[in-house]
Amino acid sequence: MAKVGGGKRHLKRLAAPAFWPIHRKEAVWAVKPRPGPHAQDVSIPLLTLKRDVFKYATTAREARKIIAEGRVKVNGRVRKDYKFPVGPMDVVELVGKDENGNEYHEYYRMVPYPTKFLVPLKIDAEEAKKKIVRIENKTTVKGGHIQLNLHDGRNILIKVRDPRNPVEAEQYKTLGSLLITVPEQEILDYVPFEVGVIAIVTAGRNVGRIGTIESIEKAGLGRKQTLVKMKDVYGEEFYTVAEYVFPVGKEEPLIKLPEGGWK
Repeated sequence: MAKVGGGKRHLKRLAAPAFWPIHRKEAVWAVKPRPGPHAQDVSIPLLTLKRDVFKYATTAREARKIIAEGRVKVNGRVRKDYKFPVGPMDVVELVGKDENGNEYHEYYRMVPYPTKFLVPLKIDAEEAKKKIVRIENKTTVKGGHIQLNLHDGRNILIKVRDPRNPVEAEQYKTLGSLLITVPEQEILDYVPFEVGVIAIVTAGRNVGRIGTIESIEKAGLGRKQTLVKMKDVYGEEFYTVAEYVFPVGKEEPLIKLPEGGWK
């Protein structure tokens, strides 16, 4: 996957991430994602999403106009910045009008997918109110409360009664996932990173594969040295590293997954 150069205001199409569905030689420049909730090499800017993925615009000018009109929401909030980065598990709502001028809404979740890395999966309005996020880190803040740092840049504060014994936050472990409401951030459910849970691979050669965690073996320090053995719905076993494993459910997935990925 191509790395987006840091510190530069512009991005050449040839240097854009490989999963972006843009023609590399039709023009020189591509829209560079603005710094935001996702790393630049694992996200796609709203303009490119609207024009090249959904194909709801034919030119950059048309896509920018639609976005500026507030007809695109990401995780329940209107986003008017055409450079806003959209990444894994984000919920995108598109507002359009039919031939009779009636307004309609379409909802999608950006999910990891084999070879394509990141694709929009159509979901219904009820599921669009929820998002699954992975816990990247836990920090102690003022007052002894625990802050959960999530994969999309957001933070959720877990208030504790006794800072010396933060039992309220002990159930939430790093690399586990939360099902939350958007944009309110109310916690609905929690999936730990452990043997037996269902997970999806977010990067690497097994990106997009879904399976049950069979074993977790620490071969050294860090997530990239922790080997995870998984088994998919076809009974095939494969390995990846903990850094790429995103828990999505215990006995059943908490979110809709690509067809064929889970029974």
